[in-house]
Amino acid sequence: MSEEASSQDGNGKVSRVVRIGTRQSQLARIQTDSVAATLKELYSDVHLEIVGMTTIGDKILDTALSKIGEKSLFTKELENALEKNEVDLVVHSLKDLPTTLPPGFTIGAVLKRENPHDAVVLHPKHKGKTLETLSEHSVIGTSSLRRAAQLKKRFPHLDFKDIRGNLNTRLKKLDEKDDFAAIILAAAGLRRMGWENRISQILMPEDCMYAVGQGALAVEVRARDEDLLEMVSVLHDHDTVLRCIAERAFLRRLEGGCSVPVAVHTELKDSQLYLTGAVYSLDGSDSLKETMQTSITATGKSLEGVDEQLQRVGVTASKISGEAQDRAERLGTDLANLLLSKGAKEILTVARQLNDAR
Repeated sequence: MSEEASSQDGNGKVSRVVRIGTRQSQLARIQTDSVAATLKELYSDVHLEIVGMTTIGDKILDTALSKIGEKSLFTKELENALEKNEVDLVVHSLKDLPTTLPPGFTIGAVLKRENPHDAVVLHPKHKGKTLETLSEHSVIGTSSLRRAAQLKKRFPHLDFKDIRGNLNTRLKKLDEKDDFAAIILAAAGLRRMGWENRISQILMPEDCMYAVGQGALAVEVRARDEDLLEMVSVLHDHDTVLRCIAERAFLRRLEGGCSVPVAVHTELKDSQLYLTGAVYSLDGSDSLKETMQTSITATGKSLEGVDEQLQRVGVTASKISGEAQDRAERLGTDLANLLLSKGAKEILTVARQLNDAR
């Protein structure tokens, strides 16, 4: 740590203080507490302090995320605190982190992914129904262009409307009013909150592919803090790291963000990494979707040959085969190039223009 803090316990023993930055929402705190608990188990001599903050995305609740025009909606304030040495680590939902991080920062850990799919949460009066069986013009709430584009095409009888706020707020808006028949949320967040019983339907890839990095937690650190990087690196989950590097490389090459509908689905089986990626027009009528795969079996190259400070789409994972990471990154870039060669840029440009004009 560049400016290492320490504290003394009752026995005079000095323990290291590590300050963890997080958003103030209940879900963010639950996620951060789970990371802190794991670190505490691994490093009993470390004293962890959690520092809560409010971000731009938490403050602006009357505008669709895709309209705010700020790439780091849920991360900027946290990164400012990291830069000023007010905190030492920051815990994020990986999908909130842009594919290019500000200079001096890196993702030091990507934790094992929770279910990355989207979930349908029905208004209590529609219990037992699905998106398919909801009546004509039922209103579905979602703040995501990606979800709306895919679901409009798949379920043309439904209407889609923006809904903002943290999980608690959105569920309250659903339950206490009659504005929405259902809302679409990430299954991972509902599970972490202990609200799995509210999930009426999990949307599989044929209905709705998920966001890049969805379901995974990331720990961001200052890239120069080698001791902290080493400390959090034990949290990396091998499969999640490779899947998310491929997804982030795909998004970065497309120059996508929350202002355009881009979706992915990844799978790792038998040492093969499969990546499906897609781009959509705002109403879902125009789309491009392709799948590619790569082998992530190391060919015996020495791990010592990996530059420990080498980032791949913002991720530093020195204990995972550099060759496997390179292949995952190349897979994402190659798939994006394939879609671009088929007209993805035109679809995304129109989507961005239409969204800006709304």
